[in-house]
Amino acid sequence: MKLLDVEVCVCVCVCARTRARTCAHACMRMCVRARACVCSYAGPAVLSLTCNVNQCFTTATEAPWDLVLEGRIRKTFVDPLSVCLAGCLSVCLSPNSFVSICSFFLSFFSVLLFCGLVRFECSNPSDFRIEADGVVYAARSLHLSTLPASPLVIKARDSTTQQQWETQVRLTPPTNSVMSKDLKEIVFPSRRTDGQLIRMKRDWVIPPINVPENSRGPFPQELVRIRSDHDKNRSLRYSVTGPGADQPPTGIFIINPISGELSVNKPLDREHISSFHLRAHAVDLNGNQVENPIDIVINVIDMNDNRPEFIHQIWNGTVPEGSKPGTFVMTVTSVDKDDPKTANGMLRYKILSQNPESPSSNMFTINNKTGGIITVAAGLDREKVPQYTLIIQATDMEGNPMYGLSNTATAVIKVTDINDNPPEFTAETFFGEVPENRVNVIVANLTVTDKDQPNTPAWNAVYKITGGDPTGRFSVPTDPTTNEGLVTVVKPIDYEISRTYVLTVEAKNEVPLARGIHFPRQSTATVSIRVIDVNESPYFEPNPKLIKLEEGMIPESALTTFTAQDPDRFMQQTLRYSKLSDPANWLRIDPNTGRITTIAILDRESPYVKNSLYNATFMASDNGVPPASGTGTLQIYLLDINDNAPSVFPQEAEVCEKPEPNAINITALDGDLNPNAGPFAFELAHRPSDVRRNWTITRLSGDYAQLSLKIGFLESGIYEIPIIITDSGNLPMSNTSYLRVKVCQCDINGDCTDQQHIMAAGLGTGAIISILLCIIILLILVLLFVVWMKRRDKERQAKQLLIDPEDDVRDNILKYDEEGGGEEDQDYDLSQLQQPDTIEPDAIKPVGIRRLDERPLHPEPQYPMRSAAPHPGDIGDFINEGLKAADNDPTAPPYDSLLVFDYEGSGSTAGSLSSLNSSSSGGDQDYDYLNDWGPRFRKLADMYGGSDD
Repeated sequence: MKLLDVEVCVCVCVCARTRARTCAHACMRMCVRARACVCSYAGPAVLSLTCNVNQCFTTATEAPWDLVLEGRIRKTFVDPLSVCLAGCLSVCLSPNSFVSICSFFLSFFSVLLFCGLVRFECSNPSDFRIEADGVVYAARSLHLSTLPASPLVIKARDSTTQQQWETQVRLTPPTNSVMSKDLKEIVFPSRRTDGQLIRMKRDWVIPPINVPENSRGPFPQELVRIRSDHDKNRSLRYSVTGPGADQPPTGIFIINPISGELSVNKPLDREHISSFHLRAHAVDLNGNQVENPIDIVINVIDMNDNRPEFIHQIWNGTVPEGSKPGTFVMTVTSVDKDDPKTANGMLRYKILSQNPESPSSNMFTINNKTGGIITVAAGLDREKVPQYTLIIQATDMEGNPMYGLSNTATAVIKVTDINDNPPEFTAETFFGEVPENRVNVIVANLTVTDKDQPNTPAWNAVYKITGGDPTGRFSVPTDPTTNEGLVTVVKPIDYEISRTYVLTVEAKNEVPLARGIHFPRQSTATVSIRVIDVNESPYFEPNPKLIKLEEGMIPESALTTFTAQDPDRFMQQTLRYSKLSDPANWLRIDPNTGRITTIAILDRESPYVKNSLYNATFMASDNGVPPASGTGTLQIYLLDINDNAPSVFPQEAEVCEKPEPNAINITALDGDLNPNAGPFAFELAHRPSDVRRNWTITRLSGDYAQLSLKIGFLESGIYEIPIIITDSGNLPMSNTSYLRVKVCQCDINGDCTDQQHIMAAGLGTGAIISILLCIIILLILVLLFVVWMKRRDKERQAKQLLIDPEDDVRDNILKYDEEGGGEEDQDYDLSQLQQPDTIEPDAIKPVGIRRLDERPLHPEPQYPMRSAAPHPGDIGDFINEGLKAADNDPTAPPYDSLLVFDYEGSGSTAGSLSSLNSSSSGGDQDYDYLNDWGPRFRKLADMYGGSDD
């Protein structure tokens, strides 16, 4: 099959209506000169001229140079005064020819809308024929040599207006061929005409297209031709899609829609996009797909356009001093953006220089492929050369210095320290001193020297005591700043045990010495420490000291001897003792001997005794300079005795007037411990007699009893019930306790309802508050009245002092503010309360001599008697019993009875006081209600409510 390149141009002329005919002829001449196959005219009102040139192609038959115009040529001639001119529908338009597309369709639709019936004639009907639609066909197989030299003349005549147009088509081979004979061709896989695909070989794969990057053009540059077998009998349009074509980045690849030539439109960059995946399409003129899309892979061929780049410009590495040859140091890395699978991206490394060149100029080497740096020579010594600087070069093209691109970086290698220098003491012997009993005291500073790098494990010193301290009283920590050894006392040192210490100290490092290096003699030193004697405090042994005693010990009883020891054996000192803490002030200590005696009775029930234990603290002081003292605690465990009588609990209770429910549960309180406390015995007292008549007591258990009413009804009131309680001590103790019982009216639940009666009277809270306020105001008024009366009396007395004594007939009367009784009413002999049996008997008085205010001569009542030395706790019981006896004694004179004072003379100018009578007599009043107030008011009832006898 032969290919014939034909150059086809499209000329679009836009003219104004005023000069339409002239513009049309000019446009046709322009198109002829440009060898155009299409001339189209649009008018009439556009004042511009646009030309767009695109490349087209046609195909030829197999006959040599036989030209078959498969591309349909439509020649349309329209009157310029109308709208259209001739147009060729088989024009290949560029995707960027927007104006040509618009003009093409404008011409096409102008023919359809405005053109009348046009007849076409061809000047060479033997070779070409033209159809009514303007399509020119080859009438036979044509060869290029047989083509007529004269152009083909096409005539068009309007059958309506009989107007005629003429144009020429010249067919000549182009001077510049756009269809390269050696251009690679990609053919779509064949398929049946009925649309079914033909079975293809499984290994039919379109090979990728390789395009070098950074091409200099010219552009567009043809890559491959895409064609379909269906282009033999119809015109097709080709297109490509995918990234680089119609997807970003767009415009890199373009395809000629008629010829199918795929071209690259700009230089490619493999480092940006290494390959493109496109898809080719073939459609007919109606846009129908005639082939299945095929995939085209375009690989960008790498070019050596990138230098190697080190990841870091300065590389830092370390290597221990004294390392053997072959010791790994570090790895440097460089990257090349070129294809690493090609020589463009294959790098090689080498060392350009080493600084300093000591002890050898080739202390290191580098792996030319991996970039790993290792040592190749011995002799690394940090104390001589602490750091090396290497210049590293990386070259691509496998290190080819002529074609490869290179770059350099710096490698800094620090020689790290190892422990190849042991610490050495600056002196053989160090001295220090410390007072005894002092801890956390630095005695001496040990200094060493070390040539290794400071503040590293190979330089930091560690001190160890290897001799002279079997009890571990010293330690040698390291000063982190100066690296000195601080000899420190960690346990108290006693001068009386050892006066000097000689320590052997060894110095090492935190890490062991390097192999083959040994500690010299200078790594060991001696420390001589002198102990200074100080005055130490005395100490009690044991401390605290516990003793057990029975409570109730009388004063001046010796308890124990509590002495201290003085640790200063080489000092002649004396100790003195004193009491430091004695909460109850029970004890005394001898200042010289430490003997402890009592000064009061020890009582286990004292609030200063906790859990039967009493603590007292004593101090021992020496006479040293300065004086020292120590303290000791004496603990006295007091054993209990039966010295506390039980008492009733609770002391107050409530019961109902009726027997049910009337039970009161009671118990006893005893300050003693078992067995001197419970179980208890409860019993009602025999006096007064109505107690046993009205009440009964029942024992519930060893510690509890129940008190209840014995009678059917008891009037409401407050009663004091005497209950005798006896404990279980070895010598039992009894006590009469009074239980205060309130008898009241109760509800069905057994609760007193007295308060409810008060509320039922109609007195609310506001009323009660009002009453209280009125009472307070009344009391204030009374107080003011009394103050006013006293002030008035004082003024009256002042006026009486101004009266002439000769005119005062009452000069023998003195006024006192004392309204009490005589001296017998005030002079109390309190000793009689404790020893009532020592009262002076009446027998020592003279017979027949009796004071007027003495008791009448009746039989004396039986008052309770106490022993000569009663216990202090019984005084209250004795007073209560005596008071009850006095209340029931009819011979006891009342407090307002006639009292006899000293004689002041006979006669008075004021007359007798018996003439003064009260305005109201009390004899008319009824005092019988006093009998209901209890035994204390019966005497008043007898005195005021009885007869004159």
